Amino acid sequence: MKLSVIERLTLLGILPEQGNLMTIKIVSKLREELSFDEAEHAALQFRPSEDGKQIQWNMPHPDKDIEIGLKATSIVYELLRKMNDAEELREQHLSLCEKFGYPENE
Repeated sequence: MKLSVIERLTLLGILPEQGNLMTIKIVSKLREELSFDEAEHAALQFRPSEDGKQIQWNMPHPDKDIEIGLKATSIVYELLRKMNDAEELREQHLSLCEKFGYPENE
């Protein structure tokens, strides 16, 4: 699945920090895939915004093709569903909802 910088950062921010052993192993591998390598850090030059509340980077940057298995997809889908039920979704989550098939799969 091709993900943009903002989608990768957003997804990294919502992945669970706890769960059962299988979930944590899958999430750990997904975090590694979503993370930025040295070359990306050099190209993007991440920095805080002036107000310090957001991250800025050099644009444009190509999307990264990330292999996301069925279980990882299911975990993300469930996270988005829970966020929707709690009315916690934001505009930045829209493209992730589309890419992970929420809510069409319900």
